[in-house]
Amino acid sequence: MKKITPKHAVICAFLGQTRDRFHQYNEVRNLEEKLKLAGQIPGVSGIEAVFPYEVKGTSQLIELLKKNNLSLAAINVNVKAEPEFRDGGLTSIDKAIREKAICFIKEAKDFAKAVGANKVTCCPLGDGYEFSFHCHYAKMWKYLVESFREAGEYCPEIPLFIEYKPSETRGRCFVDTAAKALVLLNDIGLGEMGITVDFGHSIYGQENPAEVIAMLAESRYPYYVHINDNDGRWDWDYMVGTRHLLDYIEFLYYLQEYEYDDFLTSDTSPTRWDIKGTFTVNTRLTNKIWNHLYELNRDQLRSLISARDYLKTWSFIENEILALR
Repeated sequence: MKKITPKHAVICAFLGQTRDRFHQYNEVRNLEEKLKLAGQIPGVSGIEAVFPYEVKGTSQLIELLKKNNLSLAAINVNVKAEPEFRDGGLTSIDKAIREKAICFIKEAKDFAKAVGANKVTCCPLGDGYEFSFHCHYAKMWKYLVESFREAGEYCPEIPLFIEYKPSETRGRCFVDTAAKALVLLNDIGLGEMGITVDFGHSIYGQENPAEVIAMLAESRYPYYVHINDNDGRWDWDYMVGTRHLLDYIEFLYYLQEYEYDDFLTSDTSPTRWDIKGTFTVNTRLTNKIWNHLYELNRDQLRSLISARDYLKTWSFIENEILALR
């Protein structure tokens, strides 16, 4: 097994002011101020920038990345914020609106290529439904496949990654699980696409994030990772390990088993907590776990897992992983 040093990135939007339905958090920062802050966070070497709202000109972003010694983990294309996308952009019954959403993704690919990003990630949160008899499921799925296929075929050297989530902004998103995302990619039929796995979305969707990694790693599609945590009832975007520590340890273990070497990008919201401190927790704890896992007797752990005598496996977890002696 190849030993890999983790790379950390931050979604740029969380480096400035954020808001929920009731409050605003932290101060407004422009792109220059956000990247300066990112460059000061221990362990962070990359960012994921939101297109088209966060980044404008290519030359400005390239200059700021160089100035702060940062690289690009991905360009995140937002296909939910425009008024026309309120009822779904990629699955709108209005063809012109679907074409606008597809155009957003194509433009994001052009932008990514110009600034040196190797992927575009898209979370189609506006595409879904709320109620029984709310939509024609088969027709909506057909629109989703067609829209993502056209977007994926464009500029194939910049692969499009689809991020799934159970709900928000819709009561139920069409792409709500890892398995559904895999079905979608199989229906699209393009090799130059992948899946973005958000640890918190997986927990909130009652999945096992480690199992998701194993499933995707055994598929023909690449995957990219967002890290955070929540209480399993809502996507709170907490710091890693604060609610599901053992699940997160297992998640990192399987990333190592499959030699994941892309960015671990913090999709974490520093609402009531200091921004720099919040992301420092993510990098510090992740690196500690990551390094500790490499020190384990991996052959022994693999054998225990395969034997399925969990009392013995739990003893290993107590003594070697949690170091409770």
